[in-house]
Amino acid sequence: MTTETPRWFTSSYSENGGACIEVAANLATTHGTVPIRDSKDPHRSALTLTPSAWAAFVGGVQQGALTP
Repeated sequence: MTTETPRWFTSSYSENGGACIEVAANLATTHGTVPIRDSKDPHRSALTLTPSAWAAFVGGVQQGALTP
């Protein structure tokens, strides 16, 4: 069993005053999860997605399918 810890990062496009999410993609291979959290409150629980769900979310954003 691995004890790897999340390495959180925000997108290089995150210049919006702190309304960002942080992602720990390093756990996708070792744990089969992609945790995400609110950068404004990093001590709250993270939402954990499967790598395929994360890829679908990112793909939707890139295609403009998830714009407000």
